[in-house]
Amino acid sequence: MKNTIHNTIQIDKEHTAHFHHHHENDKMHRDHKYKQDLYGVKTLCIRPQSGLSGDMLLCGLASLLQITDEELNYIVKSVGLEVLDNVVKITPRFVYGIQGMSAVVNLPHEYCHRTNAEIQSIIEKSSLTEKAKQYAKDTFNLLAKAEAIVHGKKMDEVCFHEVGALDSILDICVVCALFDKLQIENFICGALPLADGIIQCAHGVIPSPAPAVLQLLENVPVCAFTGKGETITPTAIALLKALKADFGLWPSMKIEKSFLVYGSKVFENAPNGSIFVLGQAL
Repeated sequence: MKNTIHNTIQIDKEHTAHFHHHHENDKMHRDHKYKQDLYGVKTLCIRPQSGLSGDMLLCGLASLLQITDEELNYIVKSVGLEVLDNVVKITPRFVYGIQGMSAVVNLPHEYCHRTNAEIQSIIEKSSLTEKAKQYAKDTFNLLAKAEAIVHGKKMDEVCFHEVGALDSILDICVVCALFDKLQIENFICGALPLADGIIQCAHGVIPSPAPAVLQLLENVPVCAFTGKGETITPTAIALLKALKADFGLWPSMKIEKSFLVYGSKVFENAPNGSIFVLGQAL
């Protein structure tokens, strides 16, 4: 009886070892094929050291394209809203003595609310490419879904308010247009940094991360940040998801261009800026 048990255990061990060996070989084969498939593919990598916002994504992609402010505002004009006329420029900026790039946006005061359906209509009527339109519509749908859950409403009841709506339309539509223009095939973003603290918004004082951010962070890796307050905006997360970003460590790549990008907020005694890198996968 003991011999039978011993033989059975031995067979199980051999079977298990064979399974693990086969599984590891299969995994190595898949990984090797994955790397082969990506070799030479245009790759965008973002390392969000101090967080991300819509205007930071706009600035980073515009910088990588190295387009002029005139060319950038031509893209803005394609959104089709007259109030968005020559409202953005990309400029160098120093934070704690380190130079990076920053988007300066001057939006007019527009006293109106827009529903998600109205914004979808604006996007559809715009002169954006079909792919950029789809990216933008997907982004707003993600935002509307998150806001609907937070406020206990249906998606078609969600309103984007005043400057916030205009700001979101600008950031989302232009980021989607720039991303399409870059022809990115492989998009990697680092874990999103989150901080404690409070955020001032239209609804008063809310805890950080904001409720809509928490809704959008499902299945997204995060890490701790040493600053206080908002680090990641809902617009930024919705864009990352709509543009199908993968989240992970630095990819193997040949770097062709890189920029440090600053948002409007400066965190005391904490890393500032987020890194945008363009290149080819290796």
